[in-house]
Amino acid sequence: MKMIEEILKVNEKFCENPPTDYTKEDVHASKLPHKKLAIVTCMDTRLVNLLEPSMGLNRGDVKIIKTAGNSVTGIFDATIRSLMVCIYELGVNEIAVIGHHECGMAKTTSESLIKAMSERGIVPEAIQMIRKELNEWADGFLHPEQNVKDTVAAIKANPLIPKDVKVHGLMIHPRTGRLELIVKGA
Repeated sequence: MKMIEEILKVNEKFCENPPTDYTKEDVHASKLPHKKLAIVTCMDTRLVNLLEPSMGLNRGDVKIIKTAGNSVTGIFDATIRSLMVCIYELGVNEIAVIGHHECGMAKTTSESLIKAMSERGIVPEAIQMIRKELNEWADGFLHPEQNVKDTVAAIKANPLIPKDVKVHGLMIHPRTGRLELIVKGA
């Protein structure tokens, strides 16, 4: 069975008999984050069902933006656009950038991505269109903790993010859930 078919089958059973902690109140919950917090974190699969419980977060508490390496790549990239909606439309007044130990981005390079893309049939002209940005992004990520510091600095320096929004940097261990504060927002 293909993965999407399996997911739809599980979803049908979920909708027929939702878990007891999923109440009618949840159906009408606000899209506004209760804790007025946005989290920028990595897309690592080990953070699923780990990040939120390790922070004591429940459904509706925060907005979570996931991206490879919890990175910001430009003044108006997808992460910044998402944060703008969080701040200006949804009432967010704090941001937590949460990286994790053992991040795969630390081993990813522009050359490894280009090689894999070429092997999958991506034409050289398409790769050339993104080469500069790809180099800066993939080759700029060397250590997860430094990347969190760099991402916090980039968000704080962004002219589209209000200066009164606190931006924190944390690291989480993907095996234990232990959090460490590495940049305290002012």
